[in-house]
Amino acid sequence: MMDQIAEQISLIGQRIPKPDGAAKVLGRTQYINDMVLHRMLIGKILRTDRVHARILRLDISKAAALPGVHAVITGDDTPMIGIGVNKDNPPLKSGTVRCIRDEIAAVAAETEAIADQALALIEVEYEDLPAVFDPAEALEDSAPQLHEDKPGNVGLSYNISYGDIAAGEAESDVVLDETYDLHYVTHCCMGPGCVLAEFDAMGKLTIYSQTQYPYNFKMDLAPTLGIHPGDIRVIQPPVGGAFGSKLDVYPFEPICAFLAQKTRRPVKLVFSREEEFIASPTRQPVRAHIRAGAKKDGTLTFRDVNCLLNNGGYTSWGATVPYVMMRTFSGHFRVPNVEFKSTAVYTNNPFAGSFRGYGNVQATYVTATLMDKMAEAVGMNPIAFRLKNAQEPGEVTPQGSLLKDCALADCITIAAEKTDFLKIYAANAKVETGRYRRGIGIATSLHNAGGAKIHKSDGCGTILTMDDYARVTLITGASEIGQGIDAVITQIVAEELGVPMASITIVNDDSAIGPWDVGVHASRTTFIAGNGARRAAIKAKAQILAAASKEANVPAEEMELRGGHVVQSDNGVSIIRLDRLLRAMHFAGEDAELVMVTDYYEPPSEPEGDNHYGDMSAAYAHAAYVAEVEVDTMTGHVRVEKMTVVQDVGRVVNGLGIEGQIEGGIAMSIGYGLTEDLRIENGIVKNPSFRDYKVATAPEMPEIAYHFIENDTPEGPFGAKGIAELPAIVPAPAIANAVYNAIGVRFDNPPITPEKVARALHGGQDGGDQ
Repeated sequence: MMDQIAEQISLIGQRIPKPDGAAKVLGRTQYINDMVLHRMLIGKILRTDRVHARILRLDISKAAALPGVHAVITGDDTPMIGIGVNKDNPPLKSGTVRCIRDEIAAVAAETEAIADQALALIEVEYEDLPAVFDPAEALEDSAPQLHEDKPGNVGLSYNISYGDIAAGEAESDVVLDETYDLHYVTHCCMGPGCVLAEFDAMGKLTIYSQTQYPYNFKMDLAPTLGIHPGDIRVIQPPVGGAFGSKLDVYPFEPICAFLAQKTRRPVKLVFSREEEFIASPTRQPVRAHIRAGAKKDGTLTFRDVNCLLNNGGYTSWGATVPYVMMRTFSGHFRVPNVEFKSTAVYTNNPFAGSFRGYGNVQATYVTATLMDKMAEAVGMNPIAFRLKNAQEPGEVTPQGSLLKDCALADCITIAAEKTDFLKIYAANAKVETGRYRRGIGIATSLHNAGGAKIHKSDGCGTILTMDDYARVTLITGASEIGQGIDAVITQIVAEELGVPMASITIVNDDSAIGPWDVGVHASRTTFIAGNGARRAAIKAKAQILAAASKEANVPAEEMELRGGHVVQSDNGVSIIRLDRLLRAMHFAGEDAELVMVTDYYEPPSEPEGDNHYGDMSAAYAHAAYVAEVEVDTMTGHVRVEKMTVVQDVGRVVNGLGIEGQIEGGIAMSIGYGLTEDLRIENGIVKNPSFRDYKVATAPEMPEIAYHFIENDTPEGPFGAKGIAELPAIVPAPAIANAVYNAIGVRFDNPPITPEKVARALHGGQDGGDQ
């Protein structure tokens, strides 16, 4: 009697826990900080306490003589080859320091205590130099110059112009002129920065790294060390958070390698929590000046934007965030005339890096609150004004982004309906008394959701093999950094091959065996790595069904894989068990074959040209978030009571994973909007601890209502899009708009702290000036 295999319940859309979740909860996960190699030394870095100075004397003799110290290195011992976007940041500084995080010496010792003692024995004398901390002042002719090859302290500039600003202004009935000051925040990863480096007898480096981009990491690290990229192996143990902070080579990583190279022993270097606050990259502070217009009927006419970015002493990827900002200013809502200018300015502050949301956090805070201001100015409600200017599917933005399945209007409409927005908004606005005031606010944004072609390739490689027992090993270039890609890829492959998820092993932690991938960033991993995994599985399935066709004399198109069997498509009757077929394929003599397939998925996107025009992502996603807040007018405290999420996701692959990403993003955005502020005064970080730097914690989290728009993006795996960054982008301006609805005060300089609210209400000052 032939077995009939039941129809397989689709795994796509199921709520699948992350495979590494249990180990993390039970404390069994091994991070770099937990690793101990034979003869391993501990590395430590001496950082300057000056914001801008010339090094006159650096004496390491006492430190080098300390028992237990195996190496002390300075900039004089290492190549002065810079890292970062402009290659302006040598790992160890020699001659001049430009901010307080600057690394001037490093030690490798038997223990952490000895390493700390050695640092204390290093003697340094400086000549202080004039410093500049404000980007506008740094552009003045009289300002101190931080880098000789960057005159005027200009790190990078991004400029676009479409349409005719003057014509747009001439047809405007309302013109707003606004300035926003957007602040420093830091990533607050639970796991501090750490790295472990080891050279073998042949001079090849193995580096245990938290990096988000292992393959480009090798290419960026190699010139600094003076070795070939092929002689670097990157191993990625689990990380305690990244959020963009691991998307570059930072000085501590080559420094650790230099120490290992000098001592010929493994060296591990781990940040203290204070170092994590001081020496990790920040989100880029932005001073945004925007002029924008609209007609009486609500039609947007122009946006004219000028952004100054406080770049800090060196350029990491934070200096490039205008690349994303300009697409929001020009392409979110229908704006016919746009001019955008930006300058990343060198100052003597800590430098900025990549951060979840990548410039769109700042751009959306401006555009989303400005849309409310503009709606009020033309006498429209926030919903009608947005719908008036929302793009439709198939429209092309001024920069060339093709919004194939644009769901902006749907997001706005559903958000308004699910929250009864207009009724509550109108009722709140009438309340002018009472200690506790309630407010509701909406914000929207768009973000790339199918990669971003900022390199020559935005692709991801995949290798899939199956053994004699129908066990699948999938090797992908996409790193697991806690975002849950292992679970998503496992679901996709299990769905295509008709095998249990437990039979699939994902390998993505070793550059020696993994195929190339550009890195985990830009909401690209589910879309691109997921497509690569699915395509590899489809190739494997085709090979298996072709072999089954020969074995059973049944056309391949009349069979499918289900429940670990090859079955007849029309009735589900098993033709052969999958493991038996695979063994038959392997043991077929001269006709033997292995199921081993490869795929390299390159998304259908295009790089921007010199004019910043091009369809740089294979998909774009929209979202509308509605915040409901309560403001205590006595203390100034703002509590977010509910956040309603309407997000275009293409298709839900893992419901639990999407909700986890959104919940984490909301927590991050509440921090940006209400509590987090890395206070840097005259180049010095004043609150380098969780005691004084206030992140949003569990009590601050609101009720969350989820509503997903599934429109099956054709290019996505099973129709899915990337979703991870919009949740960290949209909530903060929704909160700001809700606060205005509650108390009638706008805040153009987050975070909206109790002190700012209280001063605005009781001190007679405008919130935007706080």
